[in-house]
Amino acid sequence: MITVCDILPGRGFEQAASLLGADYDGFLVRDGWRVYLKFVQAAHQSCAGHLINRCQKMIEIASPTAARFPLAIKAIFQPALALRDRYARQEISVHGLWTATGRLEAKLDRLLLRPHRDPANRRLANHLWRERPYLFTFLYCPGLDATNHRAERAVRALIGARKNWGGNRTWKGARTQAVLTSLIQTGKQQGKDPFQLLLQLFCSSDPEKILDLLPSTAAPPTSSPVPVSLPGPEIISSLLPLPHTAMVPPGLHSPG
Repeated sequence: MITVCDILPGRGFEQAASLLGADYDGFLVRDGWRVYLKFVQAAHQSCAGHLINRCQKMIEIASPTAARFPLAIKAIFQPALALRDRYARQEISVHGLWTATGRLEAKLDRLLLRPHRDPANRRLANHLWRERPYLFTFLYCPGLDATNHRAERAVRALIGARKNWGGNRTWKGARTQAVLTSLIQTGKQQGKDPFQLLLQLFCSSDPEKILDLLPSTAAPPTSSPVPVSLPGPEIISSLLPLPHTAMVPPGLHSPG
């Protein structure tokens, strides 16, 4: 596992593609930033943790009537995470996992088809319609993360430093901070002492020494109870229901 951080002049697809490549075709576990949707060849998982937190914040300030919708949405994604854990404990089969997932999807679709008068609820519904094909990928691909928490934890120090200058007022300082953060976080994730790692890299005369940090070609470990080879985007497309963009009811903004 590696972490790559960068500080770039912008927040568009060009900047994201400079890190991943515009034709990235792997798995993308991410938040609701719309730019990610432009990675059309990737297999997406929209962060379930962000959705649950968003619903909780809405519930805390909404009227009892308006709170019903985020409560119902939260009551779908929390069982979805529990379903993932049941499969990991070998309490259900793959068939049982996907059958239960289908029931959760059907329940979500019924909620989204209802009209919503509250503006916050309409915004949430529109967001869920836009993300609909990517909400339950982690259940169709056991072993895939349901949230992007690991990525957020990896760059938390960089985000904090960025908001408090941290050397970012010059591009040279920003580049230095991004490189050091990438190396330090990667070292931690690989169980290495960050100080010793930096010492080895800075003192080595071998320019390819840094390549030792790259993952091997072997399949990554998975927390699933059975060996799982995560399918590619084309396989996921065959597993997921029919395209959900065709399900947008009248009165809701079209996804995109």
